[in-house]
Amino acid sequence: MRKKMFPKTLQSIREIFGLGPMLALLAILLVALVGIFSALWFIDTAPPDTITLIAGPKDSEFQRHAEAYRRILARNGVKLNIIPSQGSLENLVHLSDPGFHIDVGFVQGGLLQGGVLQGLNTEQLVSLGSIFYEPMMVFYRGETAIDRLSRFNGKRLAIGTVSSGTHALASALLKANGIESGGATELLEMDADEAATELLANRIDAVFVMGDSASLQLISGLLHAPGIRLMSFAQAEAYTRNIVYLNKLELSAGAIDLGQNIPEQNVLLLAPTVELVARSGLHPALSDLLLEAAHEVHGSAGLLQQRGEFPAALEHEFRISEEARRYYTSGKSFLYRNLPFWLATLVSRILMVIVPIIVVLIPGLRLLPPLYRWNIRRRIARWYGALLELERGLLAKCTPEQQVALLKRLDDIERAVNKMKVPKSFGDQFYGLRQHIGFVRERLLRQV
Repeated sequence: MRKKMFPKTLQSIREIFGLGPMLALLAILLVALVGIFSALWFIDTAPPDTITLIAGPKDSEFQRHAEAYRRILARNGVKLNIIPSQGSLENLVHLSDPGFHIDVGFVQGGLLQGGVLQGLNTEQLVSLGSIFYEPMMVFYRGETAIDRLSRFNGKRLAIGTVSSGTHALASALLKANGIESGGATELLEMDADEAATELLANRIDAVFVMGDSASLQLISGLLHAPGIRLMSFAQAEAYTRNIVYLNKLELSAGAIDLGQNIPEQNVLLLAPTVELVARSGLHPALSDLLLEAAHEVHGSAGLLQQRGEFPAALEHEFRISEEARRYYTSGKSFLYRNLPFWLATLVSRILMVIVPIIVVLIPGLRLLPPLYRWNIRRRIARWYGALLELERGLLAKCTPEQQVALLKRLDDIERAVNKMKVPKSFGDQFYGLRQHIGFVRERLLRQV
């Protein structure tokens, strides 16, 4: 059955387009190649149904936000795998390493400016925007209020694990105050839970904590702990002028607990923003989906941010991706606004296949018939040229031997013409050529 279908298809194309066998076969091959290419493109452009995100330690703010993202993406049929880490620094290192299967992660701003990641190749990383503030909180024990980091000189300070953003920012802030490792101040690299335990036991003097590596329960516990104070950065404005990725925030008195008036007075905090950093090959549909989740998770008002402040297209160490920039400018596309995610993705991919077919295949097929007709006319004209040349030879005086040679040449022309295969639409020209060959033959025979 299949063996019979191909010749019929070939014959139909020849009759419809007026093509010869070779061009008809070429047209079929062109359609087949475009069809195969379109099918492969259709498969290749499908967005993955799984995203891998690197977050933070268990119970940290990063981990909590990642869980919220997972629930939102699941509504659209996309599974989010969450990889725990020690914090922003580790997240950025793994995102930069092609050997790790990670698509996106939370990264604290300013890590590349601190000099701790020199030589790290981040060219293939893009930002989907800043998604929330991550304030640095310094808790200390003492009767006297401390509002300058320089007053911790010579103390025992817990500054977070080396893989955390807490460690990177604490080191930068202390260095700006002349406090570095190896000096009179003892800088302890320990995780937030251990550091809080040591502070409460009065074995260290202060602890630096941030949401990338500390849980809300731990921060709340320190805020409510007797004898533990939260430092207010009196020089916050100066820090933001010298360290450009920092923002000055104000935590109002009683904002944590109105009944117990925690904190007791307004507290000035320093905070970088956290960016949603992705590898440049992230599928555009997934980029939109992640930004939609970011709007839902981070778009409402909070203690330290206004409603609608995040996510925001703030460009720091990483360039904003083209997909994210388009999203911030015009929002989701028409299809994704009006159709479920899976259906919008399907329709978008179908359109991506149809448009190339319209642009490439149809003009290509339309070009074949004129080319073929031009080729037939050229072949007929060539034999007419041979006839004219032969007829000029008849008009000249020639010997009997030359007349016989002309007759042989005419026989050769006639045989070649009889072997020509032309479509029906050229029947009149073909038979006209044969008739003219007969006309020249009669003249030649009369002269012979």
